[in-house]
Amino acid sequence: MSSTNPNAGAINLDPWFGHYAERASGLSASEVRALFAVASRPEVVSLAGGMPYVRALPEDLVSNALARVMRESGPVALQYGSGQGLPVLREQILDIMAMEGISASADDVVVTTGSQQALDLVTKLFIDPGDVILAEAPSYVGAIGVFRSYQAQVIHLETDADGLVPEALAAGIARVRAEGRTIKFLYTIPNFHNPAGVTLSAERRPEIVRICAEAGILILEDNPYGLLHFDEPVPSALRSLSPEGVIYLGSFSKTLAPGFRVGWALAPHAIREKLVLVAEAAILCPSSFSQLVISDYLSQADWKAQINEFRGVYRERRDAMLDSLEEHLPELSWNVPNGGFYIWVGLPADLDSKAMLPRAVTELVAYTPGTAFFADGGGRQNMRLSFCYPTPDAIRLGIRRLATVISGERELLETFAGTGRLTPSAEGDSVTAPPPDLS
Repeated sequence: MSSTNPNAGAINLDPWFGHYAERASGLSASEVRALFAVASRPEVVSLAGGMPYVRALPEDLVSNALARVMRESGPVALQYGSGQGLPVLREQILDIMAMEGISASADDVVVTTGSQQALDLVTKLFIDPGDVILAEAPSYVGAIGVFRSYQAQVIHLETDADGLVPEALAAGIARVRAEGRTIKFLYTIPNFHNPAGVTLSAERRPEIVRICAEAGILILEDNPYGLLHFDEPVPSALRSLSPEGVIYLGSFSKTLAPGFRVGWALAPHAIREKLVLVAEAAILCPSSFSQLVISDYLSQADWKAQINEFRGVYRERRDAMLDSLEEHLPELSWNVPNGGFYIWVGLPADLDSKAMLPRAVTELVAYTPGTAFFADGGGRQNMRLSFCYPTPDAIRLGIRRLATVISGERELLETFAGTGRLTPSAEGDSVTAPPPDLS
């Protein structure tokens, strides 16, 4: 049997290599997932993964909900359910979205296994190989992985401190269409962006919606962080401005706990029916047990107060990271997020965040290289630092270690510049050594 293996002649330990579908070539381990192995080592301060600090959630809130669900609805909780999700939870989700200006019908809400599955389902529904997805530069690594798996072409658009630049969106649409390519949707994280930390300004939101509406382009609005603001609430969701032009994705992973794996999609009515069908084809139905526990929590607990508790936890950690960056790494640049989990750091032009990772691991600190968040190889002069999980003291320790890493890297580069060599190349040089296999 013939094979299209580009590594023909090399030793291949996978006997089924030639049998995979072409789209499987887009599947690869993300740099974020690989870093979880490092984060699990107790001696490493991980500023890498975006794990919520679930210890801030009182145990009795969840344990009481679990007990009530099993006592009052056990047979239902352990049984198959609706492919669209439980009606009671979909009604409660409307109350959550109303906090960001969204008015909708529970009939248009589709409960999913985390918003990551919603991303996959929407992409599966719309993307043919070679189709274009517009996305901010940088963009969420999990979305890029999904888009690649369906053989989409991701075109990045410029962002700044106020989020996606409308002029860049309009120019990107014109350029892609002039090349004869098909744009299927704009993917955007307007609130406390992952990884950039920025929030799309209120002034730009209607302009983004208008540009997409006039061009006939669907918007996929991903909003897991919107309620985790530190000072003022975010502007109204894009979905509130265009109910028929926006699919809105939400999640309980950041405002409750990711272990429940419950998210949702709010779709235009015409899309909702097909979204339910593709969801049923994928998993039959989302977990009835998880949905009932979350529904009980929302009906019995003061969930708004609990979200406010999370805000206080994350605000304290953000401040610890900002203060430490200012003290130990004032030569770098970074954003000041008003919510969410992330600070996006800019490095000097002579440093490479991906190549620097091995030195960081040896210094017992982890971060996510900026390259994880670009589909085109960009981001080497950036890194994402997550302040959500480590304690303030651990954050301060991690930034001190990171400062040692960067100082060592700069000294090494200066040493090689003095020898006339363009780049380090001797055995053991961390600047050019590939990142370790952390999977």
